[in-house]
Amino acid sequence: MNDDRIYFEDLEVGRRQSYGRYEVTREEVIDFASKYDPQPFHLDDEAAAQTHFGRLSASGWHTCAMTMRMLVDNFTEQNSAGLGSPGLEDLKWKKPVYPGDTLRVESELIEKRRSKSRPEMGLTKSRSWVFNQNDEVVLEMTNIGLMQVRDPDAPIES
Repeated sequence: MNDDRIYFEDLEVGRRQSYGRYEVTREEVIDFASKYDPQPFHLDDEAAAQTHFGRLSASGWHTCAMTMRMLVDNFTEQNSAGLGSPGLEDLKWKKPVYPGDTLRVESELIEKRRSKSRPEMGLTKSRSWVFNQNDEVVLEMTNIGLMQVRDPDAPIES
């Protein structure tokens, strides 16, 4: 059987990728905020105009959700043997995201190591930046990923 998935062993530290295209809509900004972050500047044009945002802006958590969609779509397109994530090391919302913005992601693999307690998986650390259509960074994060190892019986390098 041909297994064309990308495993932990296939990843190279320093590898950079650019991917994704997510168009932010006014309706989605309001819908997300209504459900999860109902602050006035995410829901109402007049209220938003009175803040430092100057206009309706997406919740930072909505920006994270849009980023997650682009990350997962990229993993799926690459046929990655991903196993989820135990979390983030840091997350920064650098600039507001507005309806009409188009987002994209750039990532760099900065570290990887095999798990000593779970030899069937490896841990990865990537630095990711989300850009708007003006190439301005709107979100920055370091994320940890879990990847399936092709050969769990192979020796773990120290």
